[in-house]
Amino acid sequence: MSIEVILGIDLGTTNSAVGVVESGFPILLADSAGSRLTPSAVWYGGEGEVEVGIRAKRRRGMGGVVTSVKRLMGTSQTVGGRSPEEVSAEILKELKEIASERLGVEVKKAVITVPAYFNEGQRGATHRAGELAGLEVVRLLSEPTAAALAYGLDKLGEDKRVVVYDLGGGTFDVSILEIRSGQFEVLATAGDTRLGGDDFDEAIVKAAGVRLDELDEGERGRVLEEAERVKFALSEDEEAVFRVPFLLGQGVEKVIRRKDFEASIESFLKKTEACCRRAMSDAGVRPEEIEAVVLAGGSTRVPAVKARVETIFGRSAVEGVDPDETVGLGAAIQAGIISGAVREVVLLDVTPLSLGIETVGGLMNVLIPRNTTIPCKAGEMFTNAVAGQTAMRIRILQGERELAKDNWELGMVEVPFEAAAKGQARVGVQFSLDASGLLEVLARDTATGKDTVLTIESSAVDVADARVEQMVSESVDHAFADMSARVFVEAKLKAEELLGALVPALAELGEALSADDLEKVREAETKVREQLGAEQQSGPLLKAAVEELDQATEELAALVVERAMMGQ
Repeated sequence: MSIEVILGIDLGTTNSAVGVVESGFPILLADSAGSRLTPSAVWYGGEGEVEVGIRAKRRRGMGGVVTSVKRLMGTSQTVGGRSPEEVSAEILKELKEIASERLGVEVKKAVITVPAYFNEGQRGATHRAGELAGLEVVRLLSEPTAAALAYGLDKLGEDKRVVVYDLGGGTFDVSILEIRSGQFEVLATAGDTRLGGDDFDEAIVKAAGVRLDELDEGERGRVLEEAERVKFALSEDEEAVFRVPFLLGQGVEKVIRRKDFEASIESFLKKTEACCRRAMSDAGVRPEEIEAVVLAGGSTRVPAVKARVETIFGRSAVEGVDPDETVGLGAAIQAGIISGAVREVVLLDVTPLSLGIETVGGLMNVLIPRNTTIPCKAGEMFTNAVAGQTAMRIRILQGERELAKDNWELGMVEVPFEAAAKGQARVGVQFSLDASGLLEVLARDTATGKDTVLTIESSAVDVADARVEQMVSESVDHAFADMSARVFVEAKLKAEELLGALVPALAELGEALSADDLEKVREAETKVREQLGAEQQSGPLLKAAVEELDQATEELAALVVERAMMGQ
């Protein structure tokens, strides 16, 4: 029985690639000109014409060319009236056509790579772009994981802890993986979805004394193309000439030295280093415990990048695979695993940020913690907070902060139910993350068994990509304040519950308490009310006061239970 062909696609910021597994080996498919890399560029003509790849890139100096659209995925921004998904779909159509021509058959299924730090909205947008291109997207695969696959099968052996440092045209990812017995498990991941070779190009433009904001679209294209050429040259030579004739009426010519270029990108290299150290911390791994470092993405050819990687991890990167082709080859391998062309490899990816819902008091209740291996499912039971409540609104959140307001809302579902006393209505909530990182939320009214299902395909908040990486940093920066706020909210809820029950209980049974017990209850009650009304509210102090009140009312609570049993 023949094996169905599934494409592996690296949908990159600067270049894209398509590959398959043939006779057990992953290969990238070349276009009619013999190139295995297709520029991620789309040109739209005034008469509705569309050109993709190298043909579009050649028109860059003329205007109408869209590049680096990957940076806009998952946002509501448009490019010439077109969504990022629509532009990306044109690139995917081109790759699909290249594959069909080379293989002699039309291929309709694909694995598409995404940065590990893409959030739910960005992953959903990539999935939709594939569908718009006429592809069935069988899996979204994290780029660092794809790179590990490309090296891991024939380079790294078994029982290894590996770093994948992936610096492309517009995104950066670093992942710590463990490889054992044919199984790849991502221990931790970090990154910045708005950092890459495009930033290096703009640094060269600035060094040449050119301001991009003073140029029209055609001039901007010419300038960035020359900056890219100079960047490539500086990877081999100590200096290169930045030359753009007839720019702003006179042209620009400037010698760019490698040492000056490296100084201009130092801030970007520091950002990648911070991500690397955070990933190692999350994985509980020290640099000396790393047994191999894999580079992916064309920007890793820059000597300063290689040097920084060696400084961070104390070892040189593994050689042998073209960093521009690594992710595409890994995607082809994963496609081969799914189709059956490659066997005995298991791939376990992780979710980059925690997922949960908002609970009473505005707290974030995590159902799937950050760095949980996917696919996975997690659920919890929730009850109504107010008597007579007839519905429960469930806000789905993504992020690392303790308070719901500081995280991102991905969506919302409302579950109706029969009015019930406080705590009597029960709603089960289950999160299900598939292998592509897409989230399905199921909410069930346990009384009726009725399900409400929401599939998260795009973020409800238009958040800049850089905020994904910042979320983890902010959770560390605000850890103490966030935890103090959570402690206060939880203590406040408990205090309100105790005080609400205390007033009627004292009115009914207060005389049954001894004078000492009654005094202890009144003193503890006063402390709680003082903490609730304090100008500078303190979670620990309120929590201590609540615990004191809880202990002081033990005898009263016992009398309430006894009276209730006698009345039955």
